[in-house]
Amino acid sequence: MHLLIVIGTRPNFIKVTRFRKVMDAIPGAKLTLVHTGQHYDKAMSQVFFDQFDLRPDHVLKLHPGSAGLQFAHMIAQLVEVMEKAEPDFVLVPGDVNSTLAGALAAQRLGIPLGHLEAGLRSFDRSMPEEINRILVDQLSAHHFVTEDSGMTHLKDEGLDQGGNVHFVGNTMIDTLVHFSPQIDQSPILSDLGLGAGEDFHLLTMHRPATVDNREGCQFIVDLLQNLCASAPVVFPIHPRTQKNLESFGLADVLEHPGLKRTPPMDYFAFQHLISTAKTVVTDSGGIQEETTYRHVPCITLRPNTERPSTTTLGTNQMLTELNVADVMHAIDNPKEGVVPPLWDGHATERIVDVIRNL
Repeated sequence: MHLLIVIGTRPNFIKVTRFRKVMDAIPGAKLTLVHTGQHYDKAMSQVFFDQFDLRPDHVLKLHPGSAGLQFAHMIAQLVEVMEKAEPDFVLVPGDVNSTLAGALAAQRLGIPLGHLEAGLRSFDRSMPEEINRILVDQLSAHHFVTEDSGMTHLKDEGLDQGGNVHFVGNTMIDTLVHFSPQIDQSPILSDLGLGAGEDFHLLTMHRPATVDNREGCQFIVDLLQNLCASAPVVFPIHPRTQKNLESFGLADVLEHPGLKRTPPMDYFAFQHLISTAKTVVTDSGGIQEETTYRHVPCITLRPNTERPSTTTLGTNQMLTELNVADVMHAIDNPKEGVVPPLWDGHATERIVDVIRNL
C-alpha cells in the first residue's frame, strides 16, 4: 500500500502527524508526504515539521505570480509528483487551496482519492474554504468524516453511495493526545510572566472578514480593552491583523499593560495556552475543536461554523455579531460540553485501516 498525502498549511500539518508512525508499523506500507508550500515561511511551516517530525518527501516551489497562477502551478507540480510516485491512494485533508489542488491532480491521473474532514459545511459560499470543501467531496471516492454533521451532509448531497463514507473521528485530536507530554511541559506561561493557575484570556483573530476593515479592527481594540480589565490577555497576533491595526491607526492598543502580545507561536506552546486559559475568543475553525476536547470555554466570532458538534456537544458558543457586550456576557456564562464521538486519538489508525482494506 502506497499512500500519498498532500498538505500545505499549518492547520493541515496538525491533521497528519500520526500517519507516518501508523504506516511504519505495517509491513510493505509506504507514505509519501507532499508539502505544496502554501504556508512557506519558517514560522508557518518548518517549526511545525520540527516538532512533529513530519519530514515531507517533496516540497513544491511556490509560483511568484498571482493567486490563480500559484494554484495552476501547484496542480501541475502535484501531477508531476504523483506520476513519478505512483501511489495507490491520495489523501487530502481540510479545505484550503492545497486540498483542492491535490484532489484535482489525483482525479486527473485516475488515482483513488480520499477527503479527510469530508462533509463539513458552513453553507456560506462567500468563503473560499466552503467552495473547496464542496468540490473536493464531489471529486473524492472515499470520505473520512470527523463528526455527525458530515455524515448528514454527504447523504443529503447524494455522496453516500454505500461503503464510501467512513466515520473515523478527528485526526487533530490524535495529535493532541500523542503530544500531550510535550504540550504539558511547555514553559510558555512562565515565559509570558503568568503564574500557574492564573486566569487569562486567549485571543486569536485573523480572518479577512474580521480584520480587513476598520469596523472589525475597532472591535478588536474595544474587545481587548474590556478583556484586559478582567484578566490578562494573551494575543498571538497574526501578521495580517497587526498590519491592518497599524494601517487604520489603531495599533496603540497593542501596548496595553494587560496585553501579552506574541508573534504566531509553535504548536506545543499554543496548545498549552489553550489548555490553561479561562476563555478562548477566536474566529478560527480548528480552535473550536481543540477547546471542546480540552473542555475549555470557547467564544467563536463568526456568522457560521462548519463544525457544529462543537456547539451542540462541546464548549463552543457562536456569536454572529461583533458585539463586545455579547462577548463579555458569554465569558461570564461559559458553556459546558462533552467530547464528540470517536475524538479519542485513534482516527489515523481507522483511516489507514480503511485504505489498506480497499
